[in-house]
Amino acid sequence: MASEEELFASVDALLNEEPRLPPPAERARLREAAGITQARLAAALKTTTQSVKNWENGRSEPKSPRLDAYQRLLNGWAAKYPAPGAAPTASVAAMAPAASTEPAASRVETADAPQAPAVPAAALARPAIRPAATSRRPATKKAAQPAGDPRFPHGPLAVLDGDGCAYGVDGIVLDCPATTVVELVEWTLRESGLGAPKLNRYGKDSDPLIVLTAAAAAKLGLPKRLEGHEQRRSLRLPEDHPVVKQVVKAKWRLTQRGFGPWARIYRKAQGRDRQGVQLAILSWDALDERSWPGVSEMEQADIARVLGIYAQRVITPRGSTAVSGLELMTALRPPTRAVQDPQTGNWVPGHNPGSLGTEPMDPAPPEATAEHPVVVNSGWTGGFLNEEAYQWVRPVDRLTDEECTLPFVVGLDLNTAFLAAAARLVVGLSAPDHFVGPKFNPKIPGSWLVDLSHVEVDPRLPSPFTPDDTRPTEPAWYQTHTVAYAQELGFNVAPLEAYLRRETGAYLDPWHDRLKTAYVDTLADLGVTRDLSDTEFLSAMERHKDTDPAMAAVLAAIKATVKGGIGKLRERPQGKKYKEGERWPALQRPTWRPDIRAAVIAKARVNMHRKLRNMATMTGLYPLAVLSDCVVYPSPGDSPLDFLPYAASGKPQPGAFRLGPAPGLAKLEGVQTMLWAVDLMEKGYNPARHIKGGDAVLDEGE
Repeated sequence: MASEEELFASVDALLNEEPRLPPPAERARLREAAGITQARLAAALKTTTQSVKNWENGRSEPKSPRLDAYQRLLNGWAAKYPAPGAAPTASVAAMAPAASTEPAASRVETADAPQAPAVPAAALARPAIRPAATSRRPATKKAAQPAGDPRFPHGPLAVLDGDGCAYGVDGIVLDCPATTVVELVEWTLRESGLGAPKLNRYGKDSDPLIVLTAAAAAKLGLPKRLEGHEQRRSLRLPEDHPVVKQVVKAKWRLTQRGFGPWARIYRKAQGRDRQGVQLAILSWDALDERSWPGVSEMEQADIARVLGIYAQRVITPRGSTAVSGLELMTALRPPTRAVQDPQTGNWVPGHNPGSLGTEPMDPAPPEATAEHPVVVNSGWTGGFLNEEAYQWVRPVDRLTDEECTLPFVVGLDLNTAFLAAAARLVVGLSAPDHFVGPKFNPKIPGSWLVDLSHVEVDPRLPSPFTPDDTRPTEPAWYQTHTVAYAQELGFNVAPLEAYLRRETGAYLDPWHDRLKTAYVDTLADLGVTRDLSDTEFLSAMERHKDTDPAMAAVLAAIKATVKGGIGKLRERPQGKKYKEGERWPALQRPTWRPDIRAAVIAKARVNMHRKLRNMATMTGLYPLAVLSDCVVYPSPGDSPLDFLPYAASGKPQPGAFRLGPAPGLAKLEGVQTMLWAVDLMEKGYNPARHIKGGDAVLDEGE
């Protein structure tokens, strides 16, 4: 049942709804029937002839008080000059089309399916829409979309060019008259119909995103490039720049990030309505080539398509994919919810169970970084967690003669391995408590000081306890999953100390579920589906990037969102002004949680080692190298089908590596000859890195 607050909000929306005008073609007919020229009408309404032309061809709409005067005039003309074959009517409102139950998104004109000239009711109070230029992308079948939010009929974002055309999703194009950044912000919030609804009932709507081309940026008074010695993502407009002054003078605000490639301009929210616009400036490298391959060079309509699909399946971008990954966590697990004050009966913000809350939380000393105030101010010297992804190469002297005679090495890459590790992952939600001599409990997330130097591991496999195969020589700090794996291997673990959290939960579950669905659906759009055989899967993966470059870019962005979001849980200080021991801005976020990052990586590394052991048992094969989520094997052939274990029925053996599109399953990443790989290892190179191109860093800084 709807709450009283929701019902009153709906009623207020009806009361505040602007009067509806007839379709543009009917406006022109009524004026011509009255024998009035566009110039004379413009003079009467104290506007320009071009504005009247725009109203009559559907490119823009008048605003109050001009809207009310224009409607009154049209009402009078409609009574005098009814449409041929129609009964006279006393009000133009009667000519407005009946409210349609059809989704707003399906009633606007698109590049692929132009519709009749009649303008739908939902669009009458919005800027004019015209078909976008035909994209070069291949035609694809579109699944039926759910009804969109009527507050945001034009989707979550638009790409603005230098001619005032704002390209939105589904091929729509809006006319944007703004010539300054302030005008752009006000147009976006008041007229554009852009935005996206919240992802959680306790969350907030997403700010509309406006992507600026180089020409649009120049038109708004912004420099074509940001120049400086810092990394491009760290550059900002100086506070005395004319555009920044305009924004401040108009009483808008910038976030602490300032006016950079991703600039957010906002005012304090008024009631339930947010007052913010996110800008992304293409010529300032807002869309990193690593995360958005080829997107910045696409046509505006295709950029809108790529970002629109990402916004629909993941979240409206708020910055780099790393920032978006972190924002998605908060959007799906909002820190607060409405609770009723028992004394006053009023509804007030309260803690949302399962979230990280609103206040930042200091980590335990071994979970922090060396420059963290918790470490610097306490003089901590007890060591740190070293839960990182694998960077391991088997030394050449550990290769057998039989392995050296195999003609190929094949690289297997696990699809979004860190996303798979986040599934059903229990993490700490409260502050850490210190314990001395605790009994190990694999169900409690935390950091344990344990001596694992006595554990013997197969020298042909990487160590399950360190990322680079360095054998522990003394007690060290490990995350719960690493210690639990030592216990699984049959070794006794006796923690000396521990930092544990009493309140726990599967915080990343909705984040995992949304990104997994986005990843699998996007692969399916590229022809890689779950029902393919392993041979068909390898063939589809070989050509999937060429099927549709736009969808391939969405897939790359989703993968970057996973790695970047996990990496940003432990964002380190940036910039020349930072001094050791100071708190840097990232520490003010509740999502600065290095312990959660460590838990994801530890689980992913343990999962990898478990599969490596099972592969050795089933096939007798041992890896040559492992880099993060990529493992390289010697092989008798140039396909993983030549060495992966299959049952007599033809089904993959459980527990080993399997091919498939789902997170955690493997795909072919590269093939080289064995002699090439051995030569690289003799020179100290990593064959996994050379095959995979080094795509393994969990980015902490974007």
